[in-house]
Amino acid sequence: NEISNLTQYGYLYDWSTACNVCPSGWKLPTDAEWTTLTNYLGGEEIAGKKMKSTSGWYQNGNGSNDSGFLGLSGGGRNQDGVFFYEGSNGYWWSSSGSGPDTAFRRGLSYSGGDATREFRNKQFAFSVRCLRLNYLPR
Repeated sequence: NEISNLTQYGYLYDWSTACNVCPSGWKLPTDAEWTTLTNYLGGEEIAGKKMKSTSGWYQNGNGSNDSGFLGLSGGGRNQDGVFFYEGSNGYWWSSSGSGPDTAFRRGLSYSGGDATREFRNKQFAFSVRCLRLNYLPR
């Protein structure tokens, strides 16, 4: 809830809002689409380093940004409104629920090069990365 964090990291959204926040022509990626990305980048064990920005991560846990994803360490917010891990971890929702109260997310951490796949309560708040519909590279 600080303007400096908003400027640096953007907004954090609960899952319901995240599923509806992308502009027209864009969508929240499914869990399978996130898996396609991490597989393309060499698998979950090494994709994170390629997805992390080259600066701003705790204890110089920066990435190479070889993918152009420019993942930032915006942290998250739990269902009680408590913010956590700003500066050290970044999390992004998928549109795929994993149960009535949970959904899949991807995470990056300062302490490694992996891109984790986990599920969390839909009331948590994480970042969003929208995927362009019908994108055809030139």
